[in-house]
Amino acid sequence: MTGPASSGAAGDRRLAGGRAGLAAVGTSLGCFLLTALLGPSAMQPELRGAAWQPPYSLTVHPSPYLVIGLVAAGVLIGTVGLALCWRAVRKGWRCRPGPLMAAGLLVVAAFTLMPPVGSADHLNYAAYGRMAVTGHDPYVTRAVDVPGDPVISEVEEWRRTPSVYGPVATATQALASWVGGDSVRLTVFVLSLFNALAFALTAWILYRTAGTAERRLRVTLLWTCNPLLLYHLVGGAHNDALAVCPMVAGLALFSARRRGRPGTVPRSLGAGALIAVGGAIKVPAALVGGGLAWALARDGRAPGARRAAALRLAALAAGALAVTAATYAIAGPHTFDQLRRAADQVSLATPWHLADLVFGRENRVFIKIGWLTLFAVLAVLLARALPRARPADGGADTGVEGERVAAALVLAWLLATPYELPWYSGFAWAALALLPWSRFDWLLLAHTAALSLGYLPARDPELIGLPSSLDFLLDVVRPGVIPVTLTVILIAAVRMCLRRPDPAPAPAPPPRAPTGSPG
Repeated sequence: MTGPASSGAAGDRRLAGGRAGLAAVGTSLGCFLLTALLGPSAMQPELRGAAWQPPYSLTVHPSPYLVIGLVAAGVLIGTVGLALCWRAVRKGWRCRPGPLMAAGLLVVAAFTLMPPVGSADHLNYAAYGRMAVTGHDPYVTRAVDVPGDPVISEVEEWRRTPSVYGPVATATQALASWVGGDSVRLTVFVLSLFNALAFALTAWILYRTAGTAERRLRVTLLWTCNPLLLYHLVGGAHNDALAVCPMVAGLALFSARRRGRPGTVPRSLGAGALIAVGGAIKVPAALVGGGLAWALARDGRAPGARRAAALRLAALAAGALAVTAATYAIAGPHTFDQLRRAADQVSLATPWHLADLVFGRENRVFIKIGWLTLFAVLAVLLARALPRARPADGGADTGVEGERVAAALVLAWLLATPYELPWYSGFAWAALALLPWSRFDWLLLAHTAALSLGYLPARDPELIGLPSSLDFLLDVVRPGVIPVTLTVILIAAVRMCLRRPDPAPAPAPPPRAPTGSPG
């Protein structure tokens, strides 16, 4: 009796841990949704426009202490909730991924109907779109250059910065501005709608690609019901969601198998084009193309596979080059100017800010060399350490290997880059969701949570009238505590790469036999 009893007790503990994790995730999302619902605050810029136009919220003008406290609680509780769910899964707990995905998409819809929170970046997007539809070039025009415009004048801290986003991003911003007209409110709603649709489509692609129920549970927990991602990408209306969607679609198309055969040349062509679309929104999306190219080059070394691999590699490159050339030819080569200037920036919450204090801002060439070297080293280490998914037919699979190396490149960039914000982690979450469970999931969770706490709020404190008693968030936490924390996480990443791989999660326990006689 001891064996079955202990087995039942262990199952109850797994069930309790999983349920507690889901409850914490729900509580976290409740904190974020309440912050959005309360209306304009230190965490939410006011949106000018007709009151009947979406998005909608209350106007209770909550104190900075309340909204910052709600978001901080949401980050911490959501992090704990995900950790509990993952730990339960490692021990054999399972739940149906379909209802969980549906719940996540309902939260996406709720966020879309309320104003964005966390930063004022959506005002920049609206302004760049407005510039495009009113005949100004957003890659050379600044908000201060167009005084008095009802949309452009609403930009907060980036008033002297032209657009750093790719031409596809500018096209979506222009479409939103065309729909929204003079209304900041309606323009931002259309932008939020685009982001929400992109996030939901990414969720669907990941879910369909996963195949098995266990893999679908993983992608649902890492993407669709991830409270940190829902807060930043959907609740914050950051256009990273737009870039991640074609990136994931390209990976899925490249890795698609039909009737036991690997992907073909047309699929490689389409994958390259989709990834380039993502890169024409935000450059980091293009990194996954390097993973696919490496996998094809490696596959070409096998006897009899050289010609097929070379054709697929050429198709991948052709698709990417065609889209890149077309989009940037239309927008003009000067679109790279601001991107080159942005490449020299160092954000306060990264480990490189500590190096900035040592070398001085006038010597950032050392930081540029350092981060590129670190990126290369991490990419090699992660490419060796990230888990390998087992193809359905049990053999080698170029697509599976391409996804793994692509994830290594994206995660290496996220850990090494000198300029990053919390919502940048969406690229890494999507790439890791395609891989099996590993200790690197925990690493990314800690990294995203730390950055999220470092940007409370991600707005100009002088514009929002942040109380002096909260100055420690900007003077101590963001430039001190978080860079040190991310440095520790970086060191942990290197150590993880040098350790043995994790054991696989426990298999799902068989269903209990029903008690009593059938009715």
